[in-house]
Amino acid sequence: MTLASPAALAADPIKVGIALDISGPFAAIGTEARDGFNLAIDQLNGMLGGQKADFIQKDFAGVPDQALQVLDRFIKQDKITFFTGPIGSNSALAVGPVLFAAKIPYLSNNPGPSQFAGAQCNPFFFGAYQNDAFDEVAGLVANKRGYKNMVLLAPNYPAGKDHLAGFKRTYQAKVSDEIYTKVGQVDYSPEIAQIRTQKPDAVFIFLPGGMGINFIKQYVASGLKAIPILAPAFSADQDVIQAVGEPMLGLQNTTHWAHDLPVPANQKFVAAFKARYGGRYPTLYAAQAYDVIYAMDAAVRGVGGNVADKPALVQALERSDYASVRGKITLGKNHYPDQAYYLRVVDRDKNGTITNRLVEKIVDTQVDSYVGNCKM
Repeated sequence: MTLASPAALAADPIKVGIALDISGPFAAIGTEARDGFNLAIDQLNGMLGGQKADFIQKDFAGVPDQALQVLDRFIKQDKITFFTGPIGSNSALAVGPVLFAAKIPYLSNNPGPSQFAGAQCNPFFFGAYQNDAFDEVAGLVANKRGYKNMVLLAPNYPAGKDHLAGFKRTYQAKVSDEIYTKVGQVDYSPEIAQIRTQKPDAVFIFLPGGMGINFIKQYVASGLKAIPILAPAFSADQDVIQAVGEPMLGLQNTTHWAHDLPVPANQKFVAAFKARYGGRYPTLYAAQAYDVIYAMDAAVRGVGGNVADKPALVQALERSDYASVRGKITLGKNHYPDQAYYLRVVDRDKNGTITNRLVEKIVDTQVDSYVGNCKM
């Protein structure tokens, strides 16, 4: 038996495991993430850091147990170097410990659970945001708008609880009701009846994807349009806008990214995305997925292709040395970004298309609330 030469080893493709939500409760936004991944992969000619890469994409239907099955194959058969893909925090929390034990960097293209930001932080996890941050900023907006009485609504899973906790952390007035719904719920008439009874100044929701689509349609149809909705971007992004249409107009939402954010890398991304995907605006799910591939590319380049050197690879990822669609990215010690947050409102663009419009920057740098519990 002869040993492979260094040149032969260098020629081995870098394997990236992408576990996708193409079916299941997060299918609409999982598809958006897939489109963002594929745009970046094609722009890089299927390479990372100038080396050939295999991007292995598998659907796990948003089910944590299925995510673990997909991950088992990624690790044992495919020998992946990087992992990304899940939309839900429940799946992120399931796969994280397995990846950390295997010393495989997990670049999250979406979930930013509080656990991995705080006491369970790990050198091999890299977040796109911390779940609560959007909501902490939304609380600041609610204070600024003078809302004195609010009802909060979210699905009953880890991210839902994180999002409502984040809002309450900064909102200074009365929460008259806090409602948790089923993940994937379709009929919101009981919750809408509760809101009607409470007569709040405004409603704060975290209902991503299809959940937000169903709720907002039913909410406006029930005659409650006069009670404004405030939300994190997940409940008012382009996927929801396309499905709901005019009832979305006027909905305020907080975000770390917007398609009209005047950042060169973002302008390039949005133009390329619209050209590739039939003129539609990208969502933040597509933007985050796009960034993840470029973060991997920069890290591979940063270690000169030697991805087997895990400490060096982690250090390269920490530098975030790539042109993000959000501008310059700086990571905290827990590997969650310290970044700006903005307010958007659903409006019409110059062509009459219903979409989000950037209103203002709310905070220059939002540091997550859990980093103090991280011992890295």
